[in-house]
Amino acid sequence: MNKASEYHKQGFTCGEAVIKAYNEKNNTNIPVGLGSGMGTGFTVGSVCGAVGAAAVIIGSLRGRESNTEQNEARALTNQLMKGVREKYGAETCKELKKNGVSCAEIIEHTFESLNEIVNK
Repeated sequence: MNKASEYHKQGFTCGEAVIKAYNEKNNTNIPVGLGSGMGTGFTVGSVCGAVGAAAVIIGSLRGRESNTEQNEARALTNQLMKGVREKYGAETCKELKKNGVSCAEIIEHTFESLNEIVNK
């Protein structure tokens, strides 16, 4: 299995890399293309694509189908976002870069956090 950051080095966006690595590690089939528009903070320096992809994976695995169900995906995504913000002081690509956080670092941190959160 490749590290998520290795897929990024191969030319996948950070979002695609997280999804691809998650599928490989967990034997899932979440479409990698869901992360295609997430690179460089959704192309405008906004939410980091790795973090966005992790939220998509959480929704795919723990999302609800009815508004009467408890929204577990929302709570888990909140946990992910708070963890990223606590560690790095930001979750946007622009701010992460400004704070000296490399793509490889945020991709790996997000990937590890995602696996911890969903595999509890």
